[in-house]
Parts: sequence; structure tokens; C-alpha cells
Amino acid sequence: MKILIVKLSSLGDVVHAMPAVQDIRRALPGAVIDWVVEPGFAPLVRRCEGVRRVIVCNQRQWRKAPFAAATRQAFAAFKAELQAEAYDAVIDLQGLTKSALVARLAYLSPQGQRYALANRTDGSGYEAPTRWLADVAVQVTQHSHAVARSRELCAKALGYGQSDLAFDNEYYGLYAPGEYVKLAIKTGVSGGEVALVHGTSRADKLWPEAHWVALGQRLAQAGFGLALPHGNGEELARSQRIAQALHDLGPGVEARVQVWPRLPLDALTDAFAHTAGVIGVDSGLSHIAVALDLPHVQLYNVDTAWRTGPNGARHGQRQRSVFAAPQPSVDQVWQAWLAVSATPVSPA
Repeated sequence: MKILIVKLSSLGDVVHAMPAVQDIRRALPGAVIDWVVEPGFAPLVRRCEGVRRVIVCNQRQWRKAPFAAATRQAFAAFKAELQAEAYDAVIDLQGLTKSALVARLAYLSPQGQRYALANRTDGSGYEAPTRWLADVAVQVTQHSHAVARSRELCAKALGYGQSDLAFDNEYYGLYAPGEYVKLAIKTGVSGGEVALVHGTSRADKLWPEAHWVALGQRLAQAGFGLALPHGNGEELARSQRIAQALHDLGPGVEARVQVWPRLPLDALTDAFAHTAGVIGVDSGLSHIAVALDLPHVQLYNVDTAWRTGPNGARHGQRQRSVFAAPQPSVDQVWQAWLAVSATPVSPA
């Protein structure tokens, strides 16, 4: 059976779709699974176990100059790759017009069908054309975690049923072979490094810089090194400010703080996998930490952890969400870190 997953973006949403791929592999061992995704997230999807072929769809770039010759050429190449094979099932996990149109372009086998969400789930984006352009619109639970929504849609579409799976045990299948670890400068401190993920696309999800400095000081005093990743110029500047504030606390802290170089997603995944854990705001990088089953504390200024935060029995002791308004306190986050970091690391 050949199955095409359409989940184009964003980083966190792409990560949240990975457990559904692992469900398909367990329920249908002979299935061949391909995935359509935007180019920025393709390196991560190539790390997802069970994905045979990653088809890159650069819709964002094409929209900037839709009638340009380069755009027409790139779209034609994408369409040819997408239609190189016929699929028995095309599953739109995104629920947006852009993903519905991509799913519609794919070729089907004689008995193949396109599946999509029939309804919006609480707190998630949804556009009606996704069900109009599909052959089968699947009703899913209204109040649902982002991971559970994708898993439920795939189970109902492919007929293996949620009862056939351990739905309280999420496995993402995201692997980190370690070939890029050398790019992340290691401190060599006894406690290992804790990556502080302070960057997010939404200002209302940020945690105050002074809180990061205070938390970093506690971590350094406990013997941990501090790693500050970044994905753009604004995040780099924030990393540098946090690092400088920690350096100003004295040599005992200064030697433990490093701003990582900017890394592609696959290299960053490797670097995360070799840390002692991650503390971060609600962002795609924090969701990578969840997928890697690292000790992890995820910070929420708004009460949406039920929809995107660590979920399921597998994460109960090693990962926690901390919510408070207007934001969690340093002490709340510190106590959560003490709880998850004290849990022994189980083998992958």
C-alpha cells in the first residue's frame, strides 16, 4: 500500500504528525509512506523513520512571483515528482486550502482515495476547502491534542482503528545519528549541557530575558553547561544578551555558557540529542525535544499546553509543561526541571 502524507508546515505541526507515521508502520507493516513538506522542514522529515520519499513543496516562494518563469519551472518539477507514482491513500493532515490543493494534485491508484479532516478541532487552524477537495472527510474528536488529531485521522482513514494502537504511548521515530554533533561546541562540564530555547514566532509566547538569566544561573550553579540556540538574527541577538548577562555574573558562570552557531534542523536535532535536556517556550524546537524524548520543560504564558505540550504516559516523568499567567516564574520552571532531570534516562 502506498500512502502520501501532506503536512507542509510549520515546524511544530510537522513534528506532531510524526507519531501518525509510526502508527501506520505498526498497523500496516508493508506500507510505503511518502511525505510532502515545505523545504525548511524537509531535513527533519528525512529523519522520520518509515518515510521513504520526501517531496519538497515551496509554495511560499512560488507565491512571491507566481507568473515568473522560474516559478513555473519549479512548480512543473514539483508536480512531476508528486505525480511520479499513484497512491492508494493521500492523507491531508494540515486541514488548510494549500494542503488540500496539493493533495488534489497527487495521482491515485484505481481504488485510491483522498482523506481530509471533516471538522475544525479546538484551537487549530482549519479551512473548509480541505473537505470539499477530498474524497472522504473524516470526523475527528473536537477537543484534541495536535498529535492525537493526526493519529486519529490516519487510523480512521486507513481502517486500523485507535483500539489497535497504544494511543497513550507516543513514538515519533525521529532519529539523530550524531554526524553533526561536532558543530555544537561542548563545554565538557560534568552535568552536561541544557539547551535554553527562548525563540518563538509569537511575541506572546516569549519568556522575559531576566528570567532566562536567573534560570541559567541556577543551572550553572548546579553543574550544567548552558547552550543558547537561535534560528534568526533576532534570536541570535537575544542569545548574545542572555549570554552576556550570565558572563557578567562571574567566571564560575561564564565558562559554562555558549551561544551555539546557527544550525540546520538536522544538525540541531543531533546537537539536542546529546544534551542533558531542553527548557523552552512553546516552539518548534521545543517539540523536537519532545520527539527525542529528552528531559524537557515547556513554558506556556497561555493555557494551550493541552493542545501542543508533552502528552501521553511516555512523557509524564521526563517532560512537563508549566503554565502561568502572565508567565511562569523562575522557581516554577526550576522545580519542574529538577523533577524531569532527576528521572533516569531510558534507552531509545
